[in-house]
Amino acid sequence: MSYTFLVTGGSGFIGTNFCNYISNKYKVINIDKLSYCSVPEKFKKLNLKNYKFIKGDIGNEKLIIKLFKNYKINYLVNFASESHVDRSIDNPSNFISKNINSNLKLLETLRKLKNKKNLLKNFKFVHISTDEVYGSSFKEIKENEILKPNSPYSSSKASIDLLIRSYSKTFKLPYIICRPCNNFGPYQFPEKFIPTVITKVKNKKRVPIYGDGKNFREWIYVEDTCKAIFKICIKSKNYKIYNIGSSVRMKNIDLCKLISNNIYPKKKFSEVIKKVYDRPGHDRSYSINSQLLNKEIYRTKENKKYITKKILKTIQWYVDNEGWIKNCFKKYIGKRLG
Repeated sequence: MSYTFLVTGGSGFIGTNFCNYISNKYKVINIDKLSYCSVPEKFKKLNLKNYKFIKGDIGNEKLIIKLFKNYKINYLVNFASESHVDRSIDNPSNFISKNINSNLKLLETLRKLKNKKNLLKNFKFVHISTDEVYGSSFKEIKENEILKPNSPYSSSKASIDLLIRSYSKTFKLPYIICRPCNNFGPYQFPEKFIPTVITKVKNKKRVPIYGDGKNFREWIYVEDTCKAIFKICIKSKNYKIYNIGSSVRMKNIDLCKLISNNIYPKKKFSEVIKKVYDRPGHDRSYSINSQLLNKEIYRTKENKKYITKKILKTIQWYVDNEGWIKNCFKKYIGKRLG
């Protein structure tokens, strides 16, 4: 069957991988306003016959309505948001304003489209949130848990989730929300943890480790997230929320050691890292329960051996894509934020 996906924020990390993944079989329209961390088109691996890029903002009502009139859009997959916790700490009001206001405008546009006959017929709105909306927890959190965000970034994402819920209750707007755990893989901007470790170690620079380095994160390979999101689009009913995780949790310092030992196996780990003052409000642990996804839609890979293999594959990707790395550092000098 032929589907058309409208992907918002499709030039970000997960958005790029999602467009690469689905463009092999389906039509993709990518709207992205482009920022410092966007992936330039020349670095993507797309089926260009099925792909169209439009530079634009999700808050542009005329643009969104025009696309729904000109194309039979089956799925709107919304990745669009600012996503770096440290940047949200440096400038909370600007960060939160951008995330909430742009997504609110998108919801308003969808509400208006819903009132236009047949424009949203057989359509699904799939919003990509984050596990960080749950806050810090050592127990596995299910989708019905109360949201307890602890950073300006996660607060903005939780706010969007709640706005979507309110538009569903008030205006009958259908939705599906996905809450992935920490992703890693190709095209992740070097300010994030795993690419920071890879690029620092590769360039023989010390890796900054926040606090004692014993903060836990649940990790999933980005391609598995993309597969899960695609399956959710095709199979899920509306008004559902899914956690997307792997159940594989690692301490930051252990993950850093794994990467370092792969790149420079003989180097003392004490010479690789430097401990720096902790991030304000740093969540100690994330852990989500993905059994609803596994039972109803798609079973993600859930073993440490597989995740370790994909981390090593990611290291090799960064080694093989020096041109992309250099392009990133034209806009990012590696300075500590937050």
